[in-house]
Amino acid sequence: MTHPCCFSVSKAFKFATAAGQQSISFRYKLKFPFKCSSRQIHMENNHSSDSRGALIVLEGLDRCGKTSQSSRLVSYLEGLGHAVESWRFPDRTTNVGQMISSYLANKSHLDDHTVHLLFSANRWEKRSLMESKLKSGTTLIIDRYSYSGVAFSSAKGLDMEWCKAPEVGLLAPDLVLYLEISPEKAAERGGYGEERYEQLEFQEKVSQSYKTLSESSWKIIDATLPIEDVEKQLRENVLDCLTVCQKGKPLSELWLS
Repeated sequence: MTHPCCFSVSKAFKFATAAGQQSISFRYKLKFPFKCSSRQIHMENNHSSDSRGALIVLEGLDRCGKTSQSSRLVSYLEGLGHAVESWRFPDRTTNVGQMISSYLANKSHLDDHTVHLLFSANRWEKRSLMESKLKSGTTLIIDRYSYSGVAFSSAKGLDMEWCKAPEVGLLAPDLVLYLEISPEKAAERGGYGEERYEQLEFQEKVSQSYKTLSESSWKIIDATLPIEDVEKQLRENVLDCLTVCQKGKPLSELWLS
């Protein structure tokens, strides 16, 4: 379905390009005539009892363990016979994703507004495929989503409502698993500091932004626990979520009135 608040990928990309030239003035021209919430999407045959896959997102600071736990979850669900796929944002295989990858590796420099819109466009590139996968019964385990985009950009000083605007209309997760860890603890893990945002002071700001974004769909998991204990908690929450979605929970859209 199409909503007037939704950006197509092409529009989002053009928007990102324009933002690189007029980011400051744009920031104050964007209006928000809606309140942030979610809106349900009916299944194609309008039977809300239809079974579907679950949209499950792992969020958290850099080096909190999202990628390894995502992989473990996928293997576990496959072993139980579920149709499941592992996704990750940014998706660096797309044209937009390659631009983002260059930026994150400190190989290019872009205006903060432009970067945010590129990240959003990267998610919009996969929106249609995401919906079709879920409706076909495939569960998606996603490493980072819109919450990361908003948390990181607002940590740079961009207005949080401005950051949410291009995400409006993307699919809302059924479950967000937030792996909680302090920036200091995360910095002790291997590979820290290899990418642009892996800096203690900045990660602390990101942590505060995440707290502001927390919603009823979030489950907070202590990421400092042993890997097996974290994995056990994730499994329990995911299985509960899958059961609800298989019973026909409608899909929803992110931050719509």
